Amino acid sequence: MASSPAAGEEAGEDAVSAGFAELERQQQLLASCTRLYKQLEEHFSSLERGIAARSDSLRHKRHAAEARASLAADSLRRREESIDASVSLALDHLDNLASNPDAAAAEEAAGIAESMRAMCARMDSTGFFGFVVARRKEVDALRAEMPPALKRCVDPAKFVMDAVADVFPVDRRETARSPADLAWACVLILEAAVPALADPDPEIGAARPLVPRAARERAREMAREWKEAAERKGGVEWTKPPDAHAFLQHVATFAVAEREDRGLYRRIVVSFSWRRQMPRLALTLGLEEDMADIIEELIAKGQQLDAVNFAYEAGLQEKFPPVPLLKSYLADSKKMPPTISDNSSTSSGQSGSNANKKEQSALRAVIKCIEDRKLEAEFPLEDLHRQLEELEKAKTEKKKATSSASSGGSSGPATKRIRANNGGPMPPAKAGRLTNNACVSSTPAATTFVRSPSHTSYATASPYPYDRPVGHGVYCNQSPPAMREPYVYPAKEVTNFAPGFPYSSPPMSYPHAYSGYSNGLGAYNGMAPAFHQAYYR
Repeated sequence: MASSPAAGEEAGEDAVSAGFAELERQQQLLASCTRLYKQLEEHFSSLERGIAARSDSLRHKRHAAEARASLAADSLRRREESIDASVSLALDHLDNLASNPDAAAAEEAAGIAESMRAMCARMDSTGFFGFVVARRKEVDALRAEMPPALKRCVDPAKFVMDAVADVFPVDRRETARSPADLAWACVLILEAAVPALADPDPEIGAARPLVPRAARERAREMAREWKEAAERKGGVEWTKPPDAHAFLQHVATFAVAEREDRGLYRRIVVSFSWRRQMPRLALTLGLEEDMADIIEELIAKGQQLDAVNFAYEAGLQEKFPPVPLLKSYLADSKKMPPTISDNSSTSSGQSGSNANKKEQSALRAVIKCIEDRKLEAEFPLEDLHRQLEELEKAKTEKKKATSSASSGGSSGPATKRIRANNGGPMPPAKAGRLTNNACVSSTPAATTFVRSPSHTSYATASPYPYDRPVGHGVYCNQSPPAMREPYVYPAKEVTNFAPGFPYSSPPMSYPHAYSGYSNGLGAYNGMAPAFHQAYYR
């Protein structure tokens, strides 16, 4: 009987332990459930925020689309209402031209304007193109007078396409007779055709070019032919910059842009972004939504100056502040690319000269951009002008030092020339001129000789020294002497000898850019690095 209470106590303790264990397990389970609930709550809250943000974005896009649709509908309605008036104005213009054709053709060609107007009135497209090509140096006057002259044409679209047909979309001239690149003239004429083809209604203007259906189809065919020719050459990146520019201007002038070709347009715009009209053409060809990506691509490629111009044209200068980009551009211009050359001294001199020119061009381009964009308050010009003056001073001093060294260094070593037929050294480059083309005897003369420093390995002088170094074939009726040893030059010839093969500087990788961004043709050139010289000059 005594053992029963003890057993009961043990059983009670076990039950209490089991109860506490169960409570602890339930507590852990409750904590786990609470944690999972919080995680789920945070997850769903995040989803709600994302959905709300997307809804707001879609709402804004819908409002923007509705606004654009409304503007487009208003524009279409206005265009429809203005068709009769535009047709009447065009017919009146044609009547005026037809009423006095003899007077228009008989105008005395006393100037560029009169000459172009007379040719346009006669629809003389061949003569017009030749007239433009012959006056390349007067391009500013051509640009100013060409649009009103083209308005004298009965069919400006046909006239313009006929004028450029021999050069664009492919050059059909005989290369041997006409090798000059005339794509610049095509660009100039196509640009001038935009106001000539614009709708007479001032509220519409160039937004609706008056191009007849047949002319528009011909313009599309010309664009397709250019694309096929470019693909045969290896792609648009391998075409000449003026040719690619002429293609884009042709598409914009006659409003024949294709939606499926926007990728092609973008490739051309990025490849030749340094040309002055590229930002405007990009917008005209429907690349508004790609402008931000294009600017970022240009920045990544180190073309910050081009990126600034694109940003201003697209109204994205707040997203892409110009001053940091211009500073980055100047910093990049001071970096020297690695130069590999067998002649270290020559390489060093050329590298220094190129670096100086590159930095000067960058400074001038940035100064011009700051002045055009009115950024003097954010980026003062005083320091830039000082740097430019220092570089120009250093360049002048280097030229003076080089000139002094060349004039006073007559005692320096003579540079040997390489014989074309057997690789042996040649006499000085101006040897033939020293004799005034007279017959030169090969008989040895008693004179003092010094051995060329580049042939110190020879222990004795040549037994066949020359009284005068002579060029190839200047022996009259005498046979040239046998060449058994390298030339040894008389001392008086060595002292007056200058190297016959001056090394020409390689083309600059950073030519001057945007020198005339706001006037005339100030930013054209056939070279495509970071900044470039005027193309139309």
